[in-house]
Amino acid sequence: MSAAEPVLVDLRPMMPPQRHATVFAALDALAPGATFVLVNDHAPVPLLRRIAETWPGEFEPEFLLDGPEVWQVAITRIGSAAKGDAECDCNQQKTAS
Repeated sequence: MSAAEPVLVDLRPMMPPQRHATVFAALDALAPGATFVLVNDHAPVPLLRRIAETWPGEFEPEFLLDGPEVWQVAITRIGSAAKGDAECDCNQQKTAS
């Protein structure tokens, strides 16, 4: 048995505005080498793209279940530590350059 089972972060019962903020809070709390499993009702591709852009090289996603009704993605912190300047303002969109 492993020392720490990954925490499940189930977004399905949440309203859409709560989902990204919940994931970003889980990312901030994740220790190096730790993993949580994201559960969603659709493929979280835009969210994973935003994570990669906001925290480059910090997290590694792995699809465990790829639909068609439920998606599960294990997200592991592979970087050294959280960066305090990578906070999410979930009410603002980043401008594309």
